[in-house]
Amino acid sequence: MAKKSKKMQEALKKVDTTKEYALAEAVALAKDTNIAKFDATVEVAYNLNVDPKKADQQIRGAVVLPNGTGKTQKVLVFAKGEKAKEAEAAGADFVGDVDLVEKIKGGWFEFDVIVATPDMMAQVGQLGRVLGPKGLMPNPKTGTVTMDVTKAVEDVKAGKVTYRVDKQGNIHVPIGKVSFEDDKLIENFRTINDVILKAKPAATKGQYITNLTITTTFGPGVKVDKFSF
Repeated sequence: MAKKSKKMQEALKKVDTTKEYALAEAVALAKDTNIAKFDATVEVAYNLNVDPKKADQQIRGAVVLPNGTGKTQKVLVFAKGEKAKEAEAAGADFVGDVDLVEKIKGGWFEFDVIVATPDMMAQVGQLGRVLGPKGLMPNPKTGTVTMDVTKAVEDVKAGKVTYRVDKQGNIHVPIGKVSFEDDKLIENFRTINDVILKAKPAATKGQYITNLTITTTFGPGVKVDKFSF
C-alpha cells in the first residue's frame, strides 16, 4: 500500500469516517481538506441500490448545473450544411464531418464533449471503439445526438454534466471547484441530486441511496447525511 503524504494524513485527521455530516458541513469540510495545489474539482459520489445489468435500472442522463463546473469544455460537433453553421455560431470549438472522423482515427482527442446530428451517427459510429471507453460517444439520453445543435453546445458551455451508473452502482459527478463559494456548490449539488432522485427505478425497493460522499480531486471523502437536506 502506498504511503500517504503528510498533507493527506493531516487532512484525514479532520474527517470522522464513522460520521455522516450535514450537507453544508460536508461541503465546507471537503474544501478544508483539499490538498491539491491547484483549483481542484469538487465531486459528489453516489452508491445506489440498483442493478445496472437490468435495462430499467441503467441510470444515465445529463443536467446543466446552475453555477457551472468551473471548467471550460471544448465541444466538437459532427454536422453538415446549415447545422454546421449553427454549431459554429453557438460557439463550438470544432465543427466537421468525415474530416474529423479521420482525424480522431489518427489519435486526435483535443476536445471534451462530442455533439452530433442524427444523420452523422453512421460515420461517428465508426469511432465507437475509441470513443466508447473514453465516455465520449454521443448519445440521445445525454442530449448529444440532436438536431438542436445550438442548445446542445450552449448547454455544455453553460456547465452541463453527464451522469451514468457503473457496474457497481456508483455515480460520480463534478459539482464545481474548490474556489466556488459554498452556497454555489450546494446549489449545484441539489440540482444533480434532484435528477438522481427522479431517476429512481420503480423496481428499487428499500433505501435507494446507500452511500453519499463529497470529495475533492486528491482529498479524503466526506460522507453526507442523506436526510440533512
